[in-house]
Amino acid sequence: MLRLLPEDRHWWFASRTRALQALLEPLIADRAGPLRILDVGCGAGNMAHHLAQYGDVVGFDPHRGALAVAHERRCTVVQADAAALPFPDQLFDLVAALDVIEHCDDDFGVLCEIQRVLQVGGLLAVTVPAFEWLWTYNDTVNQHRRRYTSEQLRTRLEEAGFAIRRLSYNNCLIFPLAAPMLLARGRGVRRPLSAPVTDGAYQVEMEPASPPVNIALDYVGRLEAAVIRRFDLPVGTGILAVAERLA
Repeated sequence: MLRLLPEDRHWWFASRTRALQALLEPLIADRAGPLRILDVGCGAGNMAHHLAQYGDVVGFDPHRGALAVAHERRCTVVQADAAALPFPDQLFDLVAALDVIEHCDDDFGVLCEIQRVLQVGGLLAVTVPAFEWLWTYNDTVNQHRRRYTSEQLRTRLEEAGFAIRRLSYNNCLIFPLAAPMLLARGRGVRRPLSAPVTDGAYQVEMEPASPPVNIALDYVGRLEAAVIRRFDLPVGTGILAVAERLA
């Protein structure tokens, strides 16, 4: 049985997964499987079992503590850095970089490296946090370098040799409540969250949510995923994109 981690039960991770699947699945439905999949910044492998339904998944992460948990969960993982992927050119059909590039000093260089290991016509699924003006201490402690607008992400992907197939904000339905809360918190306010991932024990920064709140927000995420399957959303606390590698 898969060992469950706190993020496996948290509404934010579950909602991101469903929204991403809603974007991705129509675009890979006609592709011959199993796909060769790379999970960039895989952490403890909490996305590996979701991605595995589409093919064979290899993950990598720079943090030994996270990889130790991923090994326990029987994920195929290696220790590596996103700026220098230890894989040959055009190896993968699908690459997932989920809340990764905002951590990178050179996000463009990382996207170019991902483009290198993707087959021509292969897909990149990427998620990032939205809007610099929503920056809080949680971004700081998670070592984010930036937050994005949809146009900034689009430009970065196109500059790196990708064509956008879908691009949408997510957490749109909760945005009218979430944005004022984040603005009120501000950049300098410290919250009693868990410690970030280190080379020791594996931990992930997450906003705390009581069980009733977690259930309610999980339901909202299910509803939003159904909408995203058909429509791109105009605003939200995060951004999802699926892009195709050009020749």
